[in-house]
Amino acid sequence: MLYRSLLRWTAPLLLAAIGLHASAQATPPHTLRIGFQKSASLLTLQKSSGSLEKRLAPLGVAVKWVEFPAGPQLLEGLNVGAVDVGFVGEAPPIFAQAAGARFVYIGHDPAAPEAEAIVVPKDSPLKSVAELKGRKVALNKGSNVHYLLVKALEKQGLKFGDVQPVYLAPADARAAFERGAVDAWVIWDPFLAAVEKQSGARQLADGRGIVNNYAYYLAERGYAEKQPQVIQALFEDTQAQAAYLKANIKAAAAVIAPLQGLEAEVIEKSLARYQFGVKPLTPAVAAEQQKIADSFHTLGLIPKPIRVADALPGTAKLAEASR
Repeated sequence: MLYRSLLRWTAPLLLAAIGLHASAQATPPHTLRIGFQKSASLLTLQKSSGSLEKRLAPLGVAVKWVEFPAGPQLLEGLNVGAVDVGFVGEAPPIFAQAAGARFVYIGHDPAAPEAEAIVVPKDSPLKSVAELKGRKVALNKGSNVHYLLVKALEKQGLKFGDVQPVYLAPADARAAFERGAVDAWVIWDPFLAAVEKQSGARQLADGRGIVNNYAYYLAERGYAEKQPQVIQALFEDTQAQAAYLKANIKAAAAVIAPLQGLEAEVIEKSLARYQFGVKPLTPAVAAEQQKIADSFHTLGLIPKPIRVADALPGTAKLAEASR
């Protein structure tokens, strides 16, 4: 009788304890939060396939995808702790480092100079970058195309101050471009491919012979130092998805297109202009990034000079000592 009474009282507690234990085992110790832009086709493919979740499951790590409209906003998210890892173009990390953001470069995609360009409406009288003097040019401030515009103007003997920059995010810039509120737009793929196909926009210049247009993987410094296995797994999956994408562009475009709200033909054109496959940051690539930083400081776009080397892995103590 006493046994039955005890069982009646203890059984629910025992079952609850078992449930809590099972739940604790099923709940990953932490979640990798990845900041991405819808225009980042490879990450969009990874997200849709669930390949990264499968790769990280044995490590007990879940994945949360956090979307941002562009690189500068993503870097802000990284800085305030909303994400652990992010993927952006060349310029956003420089503006973020100048603002004191705490991150490190952990890898980069190969150069893709054709994947960004300065475009004008199909019926525009403008035929060259030199003719942009005094004109309104839309661009996303602090993005990779910011540097493209700076260097393209320099190549024509012009300064950034010779044009009227109109800082707009891609969606707003597209609207301004189509209603004639700006004379030109500096933009990256797949938005570039979309405006070319859908409105007949003409290129005045792409990045070839002007900029490299690298893209970078960044991480919050503490996360990169504490979770090297997670970063390695992320990169292994990225390499696998990159190999699939380049070998199956048409099939990949069919998957990515509805997720980006664009036509498959537009995505195919965009994918053909990008290079994929994360690589470790080399001294040569870091030196190119330093050139961008120096240029932005000279132009007064960032308030102080920065050392890109301070944002490379393993430089925490060096950076602290230099303050």
